[in-house]
Amino acid sequence: MSAYRGVVLLLCSTALWGCANTYMLKTAGAREAFVHHNPEGAVDLLDEAFPKGPPENDNVLYLLDKGTFLRAAKRWDESNRFLAEAEKLNEALDAVSVSEEAMALVSNEGVKAYKAEDFEKLMVSVFKGLNYTEKGEEEGALVEMRRVDEKFRKMVAEEKKPYEQLAIARYVSGILYENAGDMDAAAIDYIQAARLQRLGLAAEPALRLAQLTDREDDYRDLLKIYPSVPHSPLLPSEGQLVVLVEMGLIVEKQSSKRTVEGGQEDQILVVPVYPERQRKFPKARVVVGGQSIGAEVINSLDEVARIHLNERVNRLVAKSLAVLAVKGGIAAAIGAATRSTGLGMLAFALLASTQEADTRSWGSLPAEFQVARARLSPGKHVLKVETPAGSSEHEVEIKPRRVALLVLRLF
Repeated sequence: MSAYRGVVLLLCSTALWGCANTYMLKTAGAREAFVHHNPEGAVDLLDEAFPKGPPENDNVLYLLDKGTFLRAAKRWDESNRFLAEAEKLNEALDAVSVSEEAMALVSNEGVKAYKAEDFEKLMVSVFKGLNYTEKGEEEGALVEMRRVDEKFRKMVAEEKKPYEQLAIARYVSGILYENAGDMDAAAIDYIQAARLQRLGLAAEPALRLAQLTDREDDYRDLLKIYPSVPHSPLLPSEGQLVVLVEMGLIVEKQSSKRTVEGGQEDQILVVPVYPERQRKFPKARVVVGGQSIGAEVINSLDEVARIHLNERVNRLVAKSLAVLAVKGGIAAAIGAATRSTGLGMLAFALLASTQEADTRSWGSLPAEFQVARARLSPGKHVLKVETPAGSSEHEVEIKPRRVALLVLRLF
């Protein structure tokens, strides 16, 4: 009788573990408020979803989402505090918990503490840097952009991951260096961004500074890519405006079944995927100073997310095979202990049914970054940003030989 009781307890507990992946459902209301341009409401709804604080395994996600909502509410210091806390906690979680791994083997990945995807780790520093920029603290912003580069190089050089740099980080870094008067460093970052992504008219500073800093090979290469982009030297009486649009919400992870050949029969495994988006986002248009400039996509986080997740698919597949092997062993032991082949088969069926991909993610990230750039006379200007969803007006102040950066979150 005790063996049967043990079986019942085991199956009930695994059924409960299988329901552990609920963070995205609980926070859907907060993201909905965010999409409707109510970041303060999003902060409140996020906290209401976890009146006693988030579960320990969802702590990183809670901190990332709250940092994102707070920056949209222009609460830069609070945003950076939550993002820094998420970063620190995530670094601690990089040491794998043996107990969590063991629990995940008989339940699902959702019971483990969430650790940020590689691109999410990079985006923490991008957002912190943009927050510093909004506060006018350009040195702090440069520190964070350098950290993006350091994290990226570690992933590629030490961890051998086939990633490309984030063009958005290099472009913003170029702006910061240009404002600091370091045209050599600015040229390096702008050129790298213009190579990573087709920037249209926003590639102007890459061409202009490649020429100014006598990077002849880079200049020739860029002219082949951007033959019609004007890039005359900046006049002493001219300033510049860059509008950076954070567009939409990143696509959410989904659970996908994958068939893997091997052994006596094929195995059907469950892994997370970032699905392809059915429709592309419209490009924003900036109207200012008699100019109408179409924005260009400088980074699609949807695409970056798929590249980074695909890199670890093989590890996920290997782990899923290990999961099935462990569950098969448990089921066989149950059948032997109860002297019931049928109960052993039932146990395996129930254990296998708890196999679930971890579909949690930093769901408040933008789907993509768009950028538009213009030269303007010094002084205050009112600009209009237009999308099919509507338009908004913003006032900016342009200073001679400086780049004014306006960051907007649109949906």
